[in-house]
Amino acid sequence: MVAVAGAALWLGGAVWIAFVCAISVGVLYEWIRLARRAVAGPGGRAAWNFAGMLYVGVGAAMLLFLHNDAFTLAPVMTLLAAVIAVDVGAYFTGRTLRGPKIAPSISPSKTWSGLLGGVIGATLALFTAARLWQEGAIWLTPRGAAADAVSCFGTQPCWYATAGAVPLFATCLMTGILVAVCAQAGDFFESWMKRRAGLKDSGNLIPGHGGFFDRADGLLAVLFVLGLMILFQPR
Repeated sequence: MVAVAGAALWLGGAVWIAFVCAISVGVLYEWIRLARRAVAGPGGRAAWNFAGMLYVGVGAAMLLFLHNDAFTLAPVMTLLAAVIAVDVGAYFTGRTLRGPKIAPSISPSKTWSGLLGGVIGATLALFTAARLWQEGAIWLTPRGAAADAVSCFGTQPCWYATAGAVPLFATCLMTGILVAVCAQAGDFFESWMKRRAGLKDSGNLIPGHGGFFDRADGLLAVLFVLGLMILFQPR
């Protein structure tokens, strides 16, 4: 799966669009399947189906937006690396330190120490990307560093640049907290949907790993929040 996703990301263009659309259709199918089992009545199911189309649609749109001719691979790769770092940091820190559970009735394995590890992982991923950009090792746009300094996601600088007098690491830490919280919230939300539906996995489309929604829950939440931030940012 990593090879397929990596190849689609590298090739870009129509291949990336087809890949994102295929994953989005799979996630939406599983969302509707969960909603059908968890919600009674056509009105409630219709509302959940609409919410799923909005939620998944915004996430898919953000993946396509971040990987187009206006950007290099750096923005989308940084976002993916940060979300993966949340999962890795939360897993190893949670298993090592253990401690109190965040919401045992929804997800018994999630701990506060794991969330802290996720914050650390995301912060380090963002800070590494920011330093590489400052050193000129990566560019955000094909035009190079001069254009990068003007904007990143539209009209506002992103986490790569310092915010006035705020140190770079502090900017990355604040963004890392947001990414980790959103990713973990997405995981909790999907777990809550599965518990309401009485299912262990969102689907069985990926043998041994559950469904597409199981794999993309944290990333989808981060993409959704990022999309809202861009949509409602001050002009």
